[in-house]
Amino acid sequence: MPIRKLPSALVDQIAAGEVVERPASVVKELLENSLDAGARHIDIDIESGGAALIRILDDGHGIAADELALAVQRHVTSKIATLEDLAAITSLGFRGEALPSIGSVSRMRVASRREGATEAVEIRVDGGEVGGIKPSSQPRGTLIEVRDLFFNVPARRKFLRAESTEWSHIARLVERFALVRFDVAFRLRHGGRVVLDAPLTTSAEGRRARVAAILGDEFIASAIEFERRSGSVALHGWLGQPQAARASSDHQYAYVNGRTVRDRLLASAVRLGYRDVLYHGRQPAYLVYLELDPSWVDVNAHPQTLEVRFRDSRQIHDFVFRSVHSALGVPAGVAAPTADAASLGVTAATVTSTEPTTQTLPLETPRASPSFDPWMSGKSTDGVADAVVARAGELGTAIAQLHGVYILAQSTSGLVLVDAHAAHERVLYEKLKLAQGDRAASQRLLEPRIVDVAAHVTELFDEQAVEFERAGFEIDVIAPGKLAVRAVPGLLAQEDPAPLIREVLNDLADEQGSHHLDGTVNALLGNIACRSAIKANRRLTLPEMNALLRDMEATERAGQCNHGRPTWTTLSLAQLDQLFLRGR
Repeated sequence: MPIRKLPSALVDQIAAGEVVERPASVVKELLENSLDAGARHIDIDIESGGAALIRILDDGHGIAADELALAVQRHVTSKIATLEDLAAITSLGFRGEALPSIGSVSRMRVASRREGATEAVEIRVDGGEVGGIKPSSQPRGTLIEVRDLFFNVPARRKFLRAESTEWSHIARLVERFALVRFDVAFRLRHGGRVVLDAPLTTSAEGRRARVAAILGDEFIASAIEFERRSGSVALHGWLGQPQAARASSDHQYAYVNGRTVRDRLLASAVRLGYRDVLYHGRQPAYLVYLELDPSWVDVNAHPQTLEVRFRDSRQIHDFVFRSVHSALGVPAGVAAPTADAASLGVTAATVTSTEPTTQTLPLETPRASPSFDPWMSGKSTDGVADAVVARAGELGTAIAQLHGVYILAQSTSGLVLVDAHAAHERVLYEKLKLAQGDRAASQRLLEPRIVDVAAHVTELFDEQAVEFERAGFEIDVIAPGKLAVRAVPGLLAQEDPAPLIREVLNDLADEQGSHHLDGTVNALLGNIACRSAIKANRRLTLPEMNALLRDMEATERAGQCNHGRPTWTTLSLAQLDQLFLRGR
C-alpha cells in the first residue's frame, strides 16, 4: 500500500479514539470547555447513559458567530497560541481536538451566543460532515447536543457497557467537577430526573455542604480539614479519619491546579501519609487540592489530560506526604476517633501550617511527652500519681481497668475507653522514632541465632543493614538465605528474633519500588513497639493508666495504633443518658 495522506474525516475518527473513549469522555471535554468559557451555571442532560443524548448548556461567554465554523475544526483553540503558552497552561482544555473528534463519531449540534450579540447561531456536525451556520434561539452561552454516539463506528459502540455502567461513569465525573468548582452551579439530569443539584457557593459552609452532599455527612463531620504551604506550593482539603477508611478507593479525589487527575505520584504520597494509621487492606477517603506554579507541571502528558508530570516529582511527593502525615498527626483528645463527632459536640480538626520556603522541604519532628516511662514492664509509677491526675486532659482520669485490656477514664464530656496495648504501642513507636538518631541499646546473645530466609531477602537485608544496626541488631549474612543474629535490642532480649526479622524483611520486600521516607526503619520500629507494648491481662495501677493517658494526649497519631486500629473511643453524657432513658 503506497504512502498517502489520510482523509480529514478519518483523521478526526482516529483522534476521537484517543479523546472519546466513552460517553463520560464527551461530558468531560464539554464541561472543561464550559468552565474555560467562564460559565457559572451548567446544566447537563443525559439519556440512555449518554449513548442516546448528551446535552450541556452553560452561561459562559459563548462563541462568536464568525468563529463557530472554525471551532469545529481540528487544532483550533483560543486557549494557547505559542510554545510558551503550552509550557504554563492555566486552562482545562487546550488541544483543540474535542469538538471535531466528538462530531466525527456522533450527530452534534452547537448553538452559541456571545454577550452583546443580536442573535445566536448554530452549526451541526453529522459523523464528521459539517453543515452551514444558521440562526438559533439561544441565550448568552453555549448549548451542545451530542446524539447517537458512535452511530457510524459500530465497532466502538459495541464496546460500550450497560447503560447503568456508562451513567455511573458520567455521574462520578460530574461529581468530581462539582468538588473542585464550588463557584459554579451544576445540575445533572438522567432521563429527565434531577440526580445532582449543586448551587454555586463562595462560603466555607456552602463548600462543606456540597462535599457532604457528594461524599456523605459522615465524611465531612469527622474529616480533618487542613492547609499546608511551602513557598508557592500549597495543599489543602479534607482527610478522612483512619477509622472511616473504606474497602475501595472510590472516595479518593485529587486535583492539581483545579484539574481532576489520576496521578500515581499523588496517590502514593497520600497513601504513605496514612501508612502509620491505616488498617491493612483499607483505603483512605480524601479530597485534596494541590496548587503550584503552572510551569512546574506538564498537563500535556495524556490525550485526555488525566495524567500530569511534575518538574520535580520527588519534591512534590515529599511535600504531599509530609502534609498528609502532619495533618493526621494530631494527639489523642483533639477529636474522638471512633464516636460520632456531631453527637459529642466535637468539630472536625482543622490543621493549618506554613513551611519556610526552602528547596529541601524539611520533615517535621513529632512531639513526645516526658511524663511517661515507655518501658513500664512491671515498673511502678506511684510517685507521679498526684501530678498526673491534676493535669488531666481531654482523655480524663483513669478510674478502672476492664478485663485486663481496657482502661476506663472519666472525662468532662463522659466516659473514655482505651485499648491499653494499642495505645501503648503507638506511644512507644513515636518515641522510638524520636530516638532513632542514636544506636539503640543491644543485648548480645550467648550464641548466634541462625535465621533462614529466602535467598533474595538476604540481598535486601544488605541494603538495609545500617537501619537494623541503628535499631539495636547485629546481624551478618553467612550464606545466601541464612542470617546470623548476634545481638538484639535490649527490649527483645527475651524474644525469639527470627519471626520478627522474617516479618520485617518480608514487609520491606513487598514495599520495594514504592518511594517513602524512613519506611524501612519505621517498619522495624513498629514491630519492636508492638512486641514491647503492654500485654493483655497485665494489671496496671491507676498512676500507670493516667500516665499513659497523658502521653496519648501528647503523642501524634495516638488515635490509632501502628496497624491502624483505633486506640480509644468515648461515650458522651448525652449518649449515656440516652442509654438509660434519662430525661424522658
